[in-house]
Amino acid sequence: MSIEYLLEVDNITCRYGQDRAVDGLNFDVRPGSVTCLLGPSGCGKTTALRAIAGFQALAKGEIRIEGEPVSTPLQLMPPERRQLGMVFQDHALFPHLKVADNVAAGLSHQDESLRRQTVNGLLERMDLNALGDRFPHELSGGQQQRVALARALAPRPRLLLMDEPFGALDEMTREHMQVELLRIWRETGTTVVFVTHSIPEAAFLSSRVVVLSPRPGKIHSEIIVNLGERTDETREDPQFFQATTEVREALRAVEAS
Repeated sequence: MSIEYLLEVDNITCRYGQDRAVDGLNFDVRPGSVTCLLGPSGCGKTTALRAIAGFQALAKGEIRIEGEPVSTPLQLMPPERRQLGMVFQDHALFPHLKVADNVAAGLSHQDESLRRQTVNGLLERMDLNALGDRFPHELSGGQQQRVALARALAPRPRLLLMDEPFGALDEMTREHMQVELLRIWRETGTTVVFVTHSIPEAAFLSSRVVVLSPRPGKIHSEIIVNLGERTDETREDPQFFQATTEVREALRAVEAS
């Protein structure tokens, strides 16, 4: 049975003590789409992502995945039961495990043969097949982030959450990883929600940019980005500059409000 929205964030409020990080936040995510959360520093983007992942309780509202309530003020489905993948800016790799074992970390439910097949397939897809026996400290920043992405995709999550995934990379590596992410997204069809502070990154990666207001965060505006299949050449396309300008103007309107 097909569903219209894979993720529904319905009027949620999250608090830290008496401080409201997000308040009355509403947005939906269609299956197979890439949605960006963008806004001023401290507006609650990461809090919203943590709430979707199950790491942050709700004071109000509801979060549904494939129509199933996973978070309410009275219910918090554990993160491991939500069938999500998550990628952080700092990679969060296990330093004592080799690359292949890091990728396999969430596959303990699979038998050894299937686990090895899954890991080898992802290492090849990520161009890491020659690095499976290395430790994280022996890799470059871009290679570490590819390992983190492979680990997040290994259990075949129904939703991939990414919090500033490329923020710590140099500009050229960052652009390469953006193209790699979109290639993998096309191959897997995984639904993606990611947080970034980069306006060009938001325009390049997403089909929809959700712009949040200053804290407590709620929806200020939404921008649909229609750039077709993105490649490195897309960055020189006038339509890309137009999309970037539209996102920038939306963010400026937030700061002026």
